[in-house]
Amino acid sequence: MTTRRTILLASPRSFCAGVERAVDIVERLLVARSGPIYVRKQIVHNTRVVDDLRMRGAIFVDELDEVPEGATVVFSAHGVAPVVHRDAAQRGLDVIDATCPLVTKVHIEARRYAARGDTVVLIGHAGHEEVEGTLGEAPEQTVLVETLADVEALQVDDPDRVSYLTQTTLAVDETTALIDALRNKFPGARGPDTADICYATTNRQSALSVIAEQADLVLVVGSANSSNSVRLVELAERNGTTAYLVDRAADVPVSWFDGVQVVGLTAGASAPPELVDEVIERIASWGPVEVIEHEVTRETVRFTLPPAVRQA
Repeated sequence: MTTRRTILLASPRSFCAGVERAVDIVERLLVARSGPIYVRKQIVHNTRVVDDLRMRGAIFVDELDEVPEGATVVFSAHGVAPVVHRDAAQRGLDVIDATCPLVTKVHIEARRYAARGDTVVLIGHAGHEEVEGTLGEAPEQTVLVETLADVEALQVDDPDRVSYLTQTTLAVDETTALIDALRNKFPGARGPDTADICYATTNRQSALSVIAEQADLVLVVGSANSSNSVRLVELAERNGTTAYLVDRAADVPVSWFDGVQVVGLTAGASAPPELVDEVIERIASWGPVEVIEHEVTRETVRFTLPPAVRQA
């Protein structure tokens, strides 16, 4: 008789409000407008989402010079630097901004801290689109730190005028350590009243923490360029559990399950819920499973659409 395998399903998982809003914006524009809809960068960091929107007619570009003058262009959920907005205006583009409101909040804080003359320390990952957009708000006054060594080596013009911000998709425990180190080095360092790490990132990490210690193996559904998904894998590994990031069910080989009785399963905030269902179906195809959901909180956050989309 085949032993029943247990799948511990983390909740919350998959789409957050910012991702839902960004995808909804593109979907509505594809229906409402006759001309082509361009999207600068990936609207969210997920292969399935981007491929689906591309099949429905969205045109993804890396830079604005690939967009014809006067065309409609959507800025991704990760936000852009002010120079990108200026370039779009100069080209006469019809801009629909799908930046997550929580990322916009960080941009506003960056401008406010820079305006009062502070060195703005941004905790984040170099090269990530969200980080590039935030750095662009005050590039002369903002410095990026990624590690404790970066904090230790940091030199500023005035140690009494230091502020800090964080990328919204970081690991909570690692970010806390960096903020503590920053405050130890610069006791007067000031940050936002609430953490910049978004509610969805925090909730998904909390939900995974509950099940990771009970699991023999953890699967995180998400794309390799999804920061919050990668952080979930790292979180499980720090709990001592083998973990893999998978973009789709077909990426999950049966060989991973030798000797595995309990599987932890979650998905990053940019991964569609149906991808999780497909992974469960794949595991179930190898033998009987029992799915047990562990909910740590219920998310009720919703963000309004831009006026131009609501009126479409």
